[in-house]
Amino acid sequence: MGRKKRIWEPGYFYHIVCRGNRREDLFLEQEDFLTFLYILEHVYRKCPFEVASYCLMTNHVHLQLRSQEQEISKVMARVNKRYADYFNYKYKLTGHVFEKRYFDRLIANEESMLETSRYIHLNPLEANIVSRPQDYAWSSLQYFCGNQEERPPYMNMDVLLDHFSGTKDEKGKKYRSWCLSPPESGRILSNRTSVHL
Repeated sequence: MGRKKRIWEPGYFYHIVCRGNRREDLFLEQEDFLTFLYILEHVYRKCPFEVASYCLMTNHVHLQLRSQEQEISKVMARVNKRYADYFNYKYKLTGHVFEKRYFDRLIANEESMLETSRYIHLNPLEANIVSRPQDYAWSSLQYFCGNQEERPPYMNMDVLLDHFSGTKDEKGKKYRSWCLSPPESGRILSNRTSVHL
């Protein structure tokens, strides 16, 4: 029996989660994180997409992504295949690197866009990896905290910042304040039920 075809709505962002096979680590050292981000940028140059937020955790990846030119399934197939080839070659492994197909959920409204970005950015805090999420090196939160010169070309921060008023700097401060403030009880965990991390 064939797998159900993915639904692709080009105008919408999706929350995408890719997890290591058997929940094993996808990233064993710094070079692995850097390689995944390099692959993401390389694929972007071939088939453009936008990322509003991301976080690379040890055994899974979160992307808040929109692809308006190619189906997201094709974008993710390129990213995951290239990373899997790299990972298996580097560590002399064979077989699956990622666990089944990636999870995806269409983000239907503005409130969900913001909530999804906060959920993604607070993942390292929820996992007790850091005491301050802005200190985590493998998250796009760094770009919202002033490191915008280094942001990759696929980052579209405006889709989140434009929910706030003021100048660009004021919008950034308001987003950071909102993102890093304690959410209403239970709301930040709302995605966890669906993602099963």
